[in-house]
Amino acid sequence: MSEICSTCGLPQELCVCETIAKESQRIKVYLAKKKFGKISTMVGGLDAKDIDLRDLAKKLKSELACGGTVKGGVIELQGEHKAKVRRSLIAFGFNADTIDSD
Repeated sequence: MSEICSTCGLPQELCVCETIAKESQRIKVYLAKKKFGKISTMVGGLDAKDIDLRDLAKKLKSELACGGTVKGGVIELQGEHKAKVRRSLIAFGFNADTIDSD
């Protein structure tokens, strides 16, 4: 038998926990100036318990062809990618209304 998710009670193949978590997130995309005047795009407001931040960072880095890391629950991407990150997050299933970019 397949394993049952402890949160939603469905089999792991049909688990909807991450989909529900994506809809309830309040994501903030902003730019930060780092050492030596370098610009970084920061993606914050994601709940690390519900969403795998390392996997999401890996997908974003691959999509945007840039480097980055996850520090303190915030995804840091090298370069200025605010508009592209917003489009990518929408493509990954996040709700467009919950993504704030200043």
